[in-house]
Amino acid sequence: MSQAIQKITLNAGRDIPFNKLVLSQQNVRKTKAGVSIEELADDIAHRGLLTSLNARAELDADGNETGIYRIPAGGRRYRALELLVARKKLTKTAAIPCIVSKGDTLEAEDSLAENAKRVDLHPLDEFRAIMTLLEQGLDEEEIAARFHMSVATVKQRLRLASVSPRLLDLYANDEMKLGQIMAFSITNDHVRQEQVWDTISRSHNQEAYYIRRMLTETAVRASDRRAVYVGIGVYETAGGVVMRDLFEQDNGGWLQDPALLEQLVLKKLTTEAETLKAEEGWKWVEAAFDFSYGHTSGLRRLYGQRAEYTEGELARHDALKAEYDRLDTEYAEAEDHSEETEARLEELGNELDAINDRPYVFDPDEVARGGVFVSLAANGELKIERGFVRPEDEPVVEPNNGDDGDGVGEDETDTVGSSGNGGISVNGKPVGVEEPEEDDGKVRPISDRVIEDLTATRTVALRNALANDPVMAFIAALHVAVLKIFYRYGADSCLEITLQHTAFGQTLGLGDTAWAKEIEQRQESWGYDLPGNADEVWNYLIALDDASRMALFAHCVSLSVNTTVQAWNRRTKENAHAKQLARSLGFGMVEVGWTPTVDNYLGRVTKAHILQAVREAKGEQSVQLIDHLKKPDMAREAARLLEGSGWLPEVLRLPAGQTAAIEDNVAESADVDLPTFLTEAEEAGEAAADPSDDGGEHLDAAE
Repeated sequence: MSQAIQKITLNAGRDIPFNKLVLSQQNVRKTKAGVSIEELADDIAHRGLLTSLNARAELDADGNETGIYRIPAGGRRYRALELLVARKKLTKTAAIPCIVSKGDTLEAEDSLAENAKRVDLHPLDEFRAIMTLLEQGLDEEEIAARFHMSVATVKQRLRLASVSPRLLDLYANDEMKLGQIMAFSITNDHVRQEQVWDTISRSHNQEAYYIRRMLTETAVRASDRRAVYVGIGVYETAGGVVMRDLFEQDNGGWLQDPALLEQLVLKKLTTEAETLKAEEGWKWVEAAFDFSYGHTSGLRRLYGQRAEYTEGELARHDALKAEYDRLDTEYAEAEDHSEETEARLEELGNELDAINDRPYVFDPDEVARGGVFVSLAANGELKIERGFVRPEDEPVVEPNNGDDGDGVGEDETDTVGSSGNGGISVNGKPVGVEEPEEDDGKVRPISDRVIEDLTATRTVALRNALANDPVMAFIAALHVAVLKIFYRYGADSCLEITLQHTAFGQTLGLGDTAWAKEIEQRQESWGYDLPGNADEVWNYLIALDDASRMALFAHCVSLSVNTTVQAWNRRTKENAHAKQLARSLGFGMVEVGWTPTVDNYLGRVTKAHILQAVREAKGEQSVQLIDHLKKPDMAREAARLLEGSGWLPEVLRLPAGQTAAIEDNVAESADVDLPTFLTEAEEAGEAAADPSDDGGEHLDAAE
């Protein structure tokens, strides 16, 4: 005989006056989380109480009901109602819908069951609900206000509309993570989204960052110098599309049409170059996105002169300078801080800088044979390099056949070299050359041999005199260096000192380094200070103060340093000396800020080299984190791991001191920082394990 199934009886619902309700001390929710009481009160005032309170009748010592009901579950709703009563938006005797529990269960059990059995709204359901509200006439700001969400969160949820329905179904069935579905939302191309998913679903790497990389691999970042130069607005007006990521910081997004962008850049650069050529009169203007470092090698540089002050500018400058000095002196003696005074000082300083920063004026004849390079700086601004003369455009120098005081006149004959004896001489006299006739009173040119002997004597004497005057010897050497570095053509010295200045045109990105920019700035500064004519350099150097001479000398000599190792020239001895020089300077590549990146090293060597670098700097544990990755991902994560480690490729290390530093770094890296793509998964798992921590990003069920 079958046993009858016992039927359950649900607790009855009752309307209980609010002043008969009290909060139970057995409510398990003690920690604040999610929507605040104030926000919940506003929500109840707007739409009413959507969920009843759980109540239990309070009993006296004899087990009789006292007429008071305790609230073990629904405490936050009770506090919100209490706040509405305090605000006089609800009467004390208002009827509150309650479910009155009976039986043997404990109050704490009621509270725990209500909170533990509740499931947060799925983000996809949240997205669909927001879409429905949007279709019914609410805007994003109103939705955010009603549900106490940020507008950004609403926009993020709506962004899921750009994801392929097929991928949304996979997400709904827990076959895809929220981070992955958010990564796909950066583009509206459903076909491309599905292609990427089909590719990575067969791969071990399905992380969000990898999805974004695949979706943007043919795009250009909005922070790229080309995009900054043209402007996003111009690009979009021309029909270009920008992908944006509302879930991650995207720095403006990605431009999806690189060909259109480069076309716009080239058009704008061409216009700027034509305008510059027409307005300033240069013979040529060469424009490009970028030029390799050393593109000016072999060209003579022109340096203009600052435009003279007008009388009005001088008067204005003097008045501003007087006010600045007075205000600065008074402020230095004042005891109190004054933002107004500091603002005025800054304003005066900017005005003085504007007056002092006058344009450089070039010789019209030099402009007619010179040219300009126009390119884009790293920040997207136009970079204009004026005043370069190509060798074929140099003025033709007519040969000097006259007497220069030490040379030979046009009627002079080469008594030594013109003989047919093959240059043979005995006792200093050429064989087979007839002796000139005795002096007949006519003044004839001195023979070459006599001139050579005399000038040799002068040379020895001058050497000795120079050796006894170190200051003048320094100036003479500096003169050679300046002529070689700044003039190159039409400038000579009696000192046979060679100074080689090697340019490096093949190393990409070298011109953007801090060191190259500092050298370029120093070269520009000296170039504008030096006289325009090489013949005037000597007098300029004589008049220069000692400190300036030393600084100029150091600049010129520094440009002769060459420690480049090439396949055809290893420079073994030169590099040994370079290490001595580095030790004396206290120089090291780590100290000057070099660090291995994907562009300068890790992306240009084999995977074995990458792993060797990580092993030396961080130890075997770090190697195991990345050894399974493809090379581009391995290089990127290795750059992150090596950051701040002080590791250098062997070719950049000094012979001593590097090994110990690397060993110290390995010892300190026992607790290895996991790469982003590993920590993301762990953090996602931890977040999923804590249902109470929703960060306020999900719609809370109305209580």
